Amino acid sequence: MAVWALGINHTTAPLDLRGRFAFAIDQIEPTLRALRGALTRQPEAALISTCNRTEIYCAGEQAQLQPTLDWLAHSGGVSPDLLRAHSYTLQDGLAARHAFRVACGLDSMVLGEPQILGQIKDAVRAAEAAGALGSTLSQLFQRSFAVAKEVRSSTEIGAHSISMAAAAVRLAGQLFEDLSEVRVLFIGAGEMIDLCATHFAARQPKSMVIANRTLSRGDELAGKFGAGVMRLGELPDRLHEFDAVVSCTASTLPIIGLGSVERALKRRRRRPMFMVDLAVPRDIEMEVKALEDVYLYTVDDLAGVVQTGQASRQAAVAQAEAIVDAGVQNFLHWLDQRNSVPLIQQLNAQTDEWRALEMARARKLLARGDDVETVLEALSRGLTQKMLHGALAELRTGDTQARERASAAVQHFFLRKER
Repeated sequence: MAVWALGINHTTAPLDLRGRFAFAIDQIEPTLRALRGALTRQPEAALISTCNRTEIYCAGEQAQLQPTLDWLAHSGGVSPDLLRAHSYTLQDGLAARHAFRVACGLDSMVLGEPQILGQIKDAVRAAEAAGALGSTLSQLFQRSFAVAKEVRSSTEIGAHSISMAAAAVRLAGQLFEDLSEVRVLFIGAGEMIDLCATHFAARQPKSMVIANRTLSRGDELAGKFGAGVMRLGELPDRLHEFDAVVSCTASTLPIIGLGSVERALKRRRRRPMFMVDLAVPRDIEMEVKALEDVYLYTVDDLAGVVQTGQASRQAAVAQAEAIVDAGVQNFLHWLDQRNSVPLIQQLNAQTDEWRALEMARARKLLARGDDVETVLEALSRGLTQKMLHGALAELRTGDTQARERASAAVQHFFLRKER
């Protein structure tokens, strides 16, 4: 059984390219069905898609790296050569090690961040729902969860990490002297916006408003922070009211365009606006960044901020890597054993057939009144003769090398003494 992975992330591909391969959680099932249909013999498959990465994991009789890359390139509307230049491909042990490191937060922009583990679990559930997850990938991900739990509980890999949300507040604090005088707009109502709102709320801004496509979800999140709520359709008329805007939605097209921001700035009389776009693809048109009085940051722009303090956690990283390595070795051992399963099944089927034949013969002898001890003796002799027939035939062959191999095998399997 081969395991392979193909992916792009924040270290290999720019934001706009990553945006082409961003899949919402409700897109994963149909996407996996399309992927498996494009590959030979429909291998096991799982798809992980976050703002920082898109990764495909597969397991099958033979690795199909090139067909997987060709399919993903086509789905994103780019050439295979372009995708290859910004992607990574991994097989077997290297693929497992990467999956374990991702689950532990070792491959994240924010070292040790815990959100990725929940995102992987969501992706695994989606793969299960699509019928795309078999025993191999199930083992891979379940073991990655166990390794992540051990890393989290036995190391300080996540201690004092600066999250994207905390980084956004830190940058806002550098622009505005007093965050208690700042009006903040949050666009979206997912986990990342929840985190950002939590961090901003701790600084007690003048007001907070949640804008979301679904008002019920917006109301629910707003209730946690005593914030206001508004519809996305109100953005063009109300954008000027806010000093800080944080956006993270699953929209495939920008929600805030250049014209909307220009009009908002005019109504604000050029007072500065702080904007954070945490979405992939972008929620805010990239041209907005060129405007004076606008301070726009994307997930990639925040990379330098969230790296702060990582050097002090290198000892914890070394501990985590050791736990990952042990987990990879255990998975590869399990995978190696899995390769013997067909042979084991054949052996069991053959011995069951022999046993059935000898039992049927014994029942006939007992039915006609033969002595029970004699029947049992014949039964045991018949079974041992059937099991040893192939080995004895090899030992009698005229080929010297074959006899030597057979002799070594017979001694190993039949003449071992219990220790």
